[in-house]
Amino acid sequence: MTKSRTDATSAGDTHAKRWWILAVLGIAQLMVVLDATVVNIALPTAQTDLAFSDSSRQWIVTAYSLAFGSLLLIGGRIADIVGRTRIFIIGMIGFAIASAVGGAAVNVGMLIAARAVQGVFAALLAPAILALLTTTFTEARERNKAFGIFGAIAGSGASIGLLLGGVLTEYANWRWTLFVNLIFAVIGVVGGLSLLQNEVSEHRPKLDVPGTILVSAGLFALVYGFSHAETDSWSSLITIGFLAAAGILLIAFVVTQMQVRHPLLPLRIVTDRNRGGAFLAMVLSAMGMFAVFLFLTYYLQASLKYSAVMSGVAFLPMTGVLVVVAGVGSTVLIPRVSPRILIPLGMLLGALSMYLLTNIGVDTAYVSHVLPALLVLGAGLGLVFAPAFSLATLGVNRDDAGVASAAVNTVQQVGGAVGTALLNTIAASALTSYFTSHPPASRTPAAVQAARAEALVHSYVVPFWWATAIFAFGAVVSALVLRSGVPDIDHENAAVVA
Repeated sequence: MTKSRTDATSAGDTHAKRWWILAVLGIAQLMVVLDATVVNIALPTAQTDLAFSDSSRQWIVTAYSLAFGSLLLIGGRIADIVGRTRIFIIGMIGFAIASAVGGAAVNVGMLIAARAVQGVFAALLAPAILALLTTTFTEARERNKAFGIFGAIAGSGASIGLLLGGVLTEYANWRWTLFVNLIFAVIGVVGGLSLLQNEVSEHRPKLDVPGTILVSAGLFALVYGFSHAETDSWSSLITIGFLAAAGILLIAFVVTQMQVRHPLLPLRIVTDRNRGGAFLAMVLSAMGMFAVFLFLTYYLQASLKYSAVMSGVAFLPMTGVLVVVAGVGSTVLIPRVSPRILIPLGMLLGALSMYLLTNIGVDTAYVSHVLPALLVLGAGLGLVFAPAFSLATLGVNRDDAGVASAAVNTVQQVGGAVGTALLNTIAASALTSYFTSHPPASRTPAAVQAARAEALVHSYVVPFWWATAIFAFGAVVSALVLRSGVPDIDHENAAVVA
């Protein structure tokens, strides 16, 4: 396709500003990722302030993940149709408005509604961010570096959210865990308007309405089913019904994608071995990673008596290692070492970190038992996220960049939802069974408290064993699926840069 002089000028401007564009996209991605955890630490304070029940507290978390996870694919395709920059700006503004409403909430219904709207705009924003990154960096060495930085942000965002949530809750007000998004949004909107050019394909893809309905309903049912299992039980008729409906709807979606002329998610995107392997690595690492953020936070606060701020600080070494490894890996390792080696190695390090955490006890110290595991996990996630994000969008047609990017975010969300529900259920069962089989030595308050403390730690250790298995399984699967050799990025990206 021959570019006009105006198109060439726009492309040249974008290339000259590419590292500033990366900074803006990184800030936007950080806002989306950390919002999954920044509110969590503030929930007890918000519950006291607005006087709502524990079940309502769960919905503040679930409302965001339901909207985000179920609408990502349609959000990615809308970005392809309307233009990624335009959707990026709309997503940032919408997310900011929803955050402002949530921060000003006068009751729990208003807060839950705001969180759901946040999820809707995050579903527009996240695919646009990754698609813009994909189409901005097409030269091999620069692409590796950019995706290394992006992977570090995506991997560390949750732990940064825990720290930021603790600081804002303790030193400001729980409402600032939502108001803080206005700062991110202003930077993103100003940067987007000044740096990004809106591109709309001449061969604009059409919207697959049946596929959109099927996949949105299917993903909603899947995330809701796992969330309901977490708060109720796996044997609940509602849980079974939603998970069964999710299976039927998603199978129907795959069938329609094989038949329609303009599929929402062209199956060529997911059937490529490298992209498929990257998706599998993302979903399994998300499942295992949530074990750390969930149960290690419980352990630090309930067993080691850390404050919210100190719990967030405790995760910083992992974040630092992740950023360094992702940066070094993207510039030094990815251009020279096959992802078939890097991603399984990262998964094995994740398994090792989870195994190290199975040795925690009631009186174990952070430095001796927690810190080594976090450092190993940071290295592992750095080796997984940087190549996985790059592979997941490598070689896709420019018109499909948005929906391919959405698929990456979708598997992350689904992995997190599945991991949280599965491991929470396992932890609850482990707590009950341990307390039953290890009754207090006496009925004195001290003995009961000691027995409960042991049971709590056991309820964290069991999910860590499961997370060990998840990461190990991910290492095997990714090693089998991914291709050998270093991908030729310039060749693979021919469709993107054409």
